[in-house]
Amino acid sequence: MTSILGISAFYHDSAACILKDGKIIAAAQEERFTRKKHDPNYPHNAIEFVLKFAKLKLSEVDQIVFFEKPFLKFERLLETYVAFAPRGFVSFAKAMPLWIREKLFQKNFLFNKLKEHDKSYKSDQNIYFSDHHLSHAASAFFPSPFEEAVILTADGVGEWATTTVAVGKNNNLEIKKEIHFPHSLGLLYSAFTYFTGFKVNSGEYKLMGLAPYGNPIYEDKIKKLIDIKDDGTFRLDQKYFNYATGLTMTNKKFNDLFGQKPRDPKNEKITQFHMDIAASIQKVTEEIMIDLAKSIRKEYGINNLCLAGGVALNCVANGKILEKKIFDNIWIQPAAGDAGGSLGAALALWYTDQGNKRTVNLKDDMKGSYLGTDYNQDEIENELKNIGANFEILKYEEIIDQSAELLSNEKAIGWFQGRMEFGPRALGGRSILGDPRSDKMQKNLNLKVKYRESFRPFAPSVLREDLPKWFDMNVDSPYMLLVANINSDKKIEMTDEQKKLFGIDKLNIKRSEIPAVTHVDYSARIQTVTRDTNRRYYDLISKFKEKTGCPVIVNTSFNVRGEPIVNTPTDAFNCFMGTELDYLVIGDCILDKKKQDPKLKKDYTQQFELD
Repeated sequence: MTSILGISAFYHDSAACILKDGKIIAAAQEERFTRKKHDPNYPHNAIEFVLKFAKLKLSEVDQIVFFEKPFLKFERLLETYVAFAPRGFVSFAKAMPLWIREKLFQKNFLFNKLKEHDKSYKSDQNIYFSDHHLSHAASAFFPSPFEEAVILTADGVGEWATTTVAVGKNNNLEIKKEIHFPHSLGLLYSAFTYFTGFKVNSGEYKLMGLAPYGNPIYEDKIKKLIDIKDDGTFRLDQKYFNYATGLTMTNKKFNDLFGQKPRDPKNEKITQFHMDIAASIQKVTEEIMIDLAKSIRKEYGINNLCLAGGVALNCVANGKILEKKIFDNIWIQPAAGDAGGSLGAALALWYTDQGNKRTVNLKDDMKGSYLGTDYNQDEIENELKNIGANFEILKYEEIIDQSAELLSNEKAIGWFQGRMEFGPRALGGRSILGDPRSDKMQKNLNLKVKYRESFRPFAPSVLREDLPKWFDMNVDSPYMLLVANINSDKKIEMTDEQKKLFGIDKLNIKRSEIPAVTHVDYSARIQTVTRDTNRRYYDLISKFKEKTGCPVIVNTSFNVRGEPIVNTPTDAFNCFMGTELDYLVIGDCILDKKKQDPKLKKDYTQQFELD
């Protein structure tokens, strides 16, 4: 049996995955183990986990593959400096020592790190390097349910490419077209993330969540920054940006165009201006992605689309591509960002380089993205006893029934079950759950549990068979990467008075039968749940439906703002005791907050650096 270890690291979201004969066995991000969000360091813990799960020593692994080519990346750094000299000297001088020390000699650096896992590992001859965007494309195509597809990847930047089009057929994948640095849709979106006062490479989803509160009145100004062709290809005017040469994303010319400086998140509140900026960049991003999708559908005549790269996490843009019916079918890699590069690099090596036969799974090959750590009942009980937790052990049916009852009474529950998810979304393995019918749930979960901005929307988990009765969509969305509107018969129309409200004032208006998961524009980021991928979660939602008539529950990731999603029972208990969660359901154990030792309560508000 051939095994391949895939690694992504050194930029953000380091991760590791392992394949056995092309089958995905395990995958995890390093941040879950180190508790440092978007941890970019060598993924020592993630590698240890995937090896242990696959019952392999490192010396028994056949091939090891890294998700990008450091020499090509270094070439881009040098050429960018030459092209912009002397303007780029500050960023060049800052980057150079790290490149020379670690990144340029990455094979040797990796070999030395890998030896720490297993002293019997003797040779670096089995270390390979993939191309960054090929890794993204492979992560999207090879696990997909398609024999043939066109693959669109878009992110900040890989080695040179920022956007690529590839065609996949059976076990073959070929990149056909590329847009190169410094022209990048991901970096354009990140520039506005920075400008609105959010953290680059982590706050982009906040910008997307803020957009429906604003109006896209700056669309024309944004189009002064970017020249968009009819086919969706684009060029950025570098006079307005600083990312190629400096230490910030934007410059004074950019500020002058929009009439403000970047928001200082510590001292400045979000205003209507920032909401309108968010709405404007979101609209431009959607337009580019739609134009690109239309042009590649026309050029290649293929019915299926796969998406990956950081921009593929923009579920609103994905939903618009779906809504316009440009392709018959769309599949998006759940770990679309750099973490998924570890998986894509391994799959590209197995299929494209080694020519192994591919059998298409009509669901997909991601196993619901439940590819991380798992704890059996004995391990859970031992960990909880060691912490000093007070818990009750129930039978399966009792756990399901009691959890559904608590949810129906507007209790907030930490839900820790089965294997941890791979990718940025909690999908019912490490989730915080609530009642979507409550008009207080969104605000309470944001402020009292997540310790984050009140405008942030929550996602509905819905039984797949009930999806079309509640939302204007009827395709699988297991990974929470598609947005659709709530059905009109579930909506509560706004009064003329309410329609006049601006920005955040719209937040507290009840706009549907499930207000906790209905965004201000009547949209929702949907997760469809089926019994075959997550029986326990499916049974819980079914029981909630039996009690309430509603086949939907609120699902948000089990963490607070700035914290990675919980990984261990101890992480889960700490988060439970540091927030206003009412109950924790972990394996067959149920914990009531009121019955815990008050001395175990944690001050969680300052625990993590804000994202």
